Amino acid sequence: MAQIGPKIKFNNGNEAPQFGLGTWKAKPGEAEEAVKYAIEIGYRHIDGSPVYDTEKEVGSAIKAKIEDGTVKREDLFIVSKLWSNSHSVNSVERALKRTLSDLGLEYLDLYLVHWPFAFEDGDEFSPKNPDGTFRLVDTDYLETWKGMEGVLQKGLTKNIGVSNFNSEQIERLLKNCKVKPVTNQIEVHPYLTQKELSKFCKDRGITVTAYCPLGSPSRPWAKPNDPNLLEDQKLGEIGRKYNKTPAQVLIRYQLDRGHLVIPKSFSKTRILENSQVFDFQLSSEDIAYIDTFHIGWRICPMSGATKSIHWPFNIPY
Repeated sequence: MAQIGPKIKFNNGNEAPQFGLGTWKAKPGEAEEAVKYAIEIGYRHIDGSPVYDTEKEVGSAIKAKIEDGTVKREDLFIVSKLWSNSHSVNSVERALKRTLSDLGLEYLDLYLVHWPFAFEDGDEFSPKNPDGTFRLVDTDYLETWKGMEGVLQKGLTKNIGVSNFNSEQIERLLKNCKVKPVTNQIEVHPYLTQKELSKFCKDRGITVTAYCPLGSPSRPWAKPNDPNLLEDQKLGEIGRKYNKTPAQVLIRYQLDRGHLVIPKSFSKTRILENSQVFDFQLSSEDIAYIDTFHIGWRICPMSGATKSIHWPFNIPY
């Protein structure tokens, strides 16, 4: 099966499939079967992180699909992230090698700094204080980035980028880096359109990757009165106009804005449905209309890290 969708070129000349599969929040066994199926039907971009606790299953799926001849390693674009417990410059390589071991791979296609703030270095993913807040340290993401440049130089990853960085953090990074990040992976959906940050990144040659494009309805911390994108009547009306589901409209909204997009699903039906978005485009009027849905609602505020000097959400974008 051929790759689903086009590729987008990064600022370094490398390319990435614009459409991919997110792998956060799976029950045991789900991620392996989902990734196998996704690869079988043409997904080539798989996004993960050690904190998702799915990388061993993702690795098993990749191994199976390479061994059965469905794909070659070079056909795939595999992404992982540096978690906040490994931000010291000397911890970056160790963390990446652990991820590569879990995935059973020799290199990543893209490695991201998951968040700009740092936790206490160590094996504990979420070191907590007695009051439930994270044990934060002031490790500068500029130091972390030096470690990222180091693993790039060693060929352990082909591209490096950031995630959840605000405009000031990106500007500061660009002034101090040797290698420019290729992407900023951020939460983007119609209730959080990120128009200013998206334009800021694009103006500097940094591609935006959209996570939570469907509004993450299955997130564990959802409250009964939270807005639900997939049930938005205005979105349903747009979907009927194109004979598409609300989820398909949401994915197309990101594609038409030039973003990479990584909807997460472990249901074969939805994995297939999410991929069926390359036979239509939203009109510029519909994109502008969807932009008006913005209410500044953030699914992933990482509120346990608000006391960090590097918490990214204390400025408008």
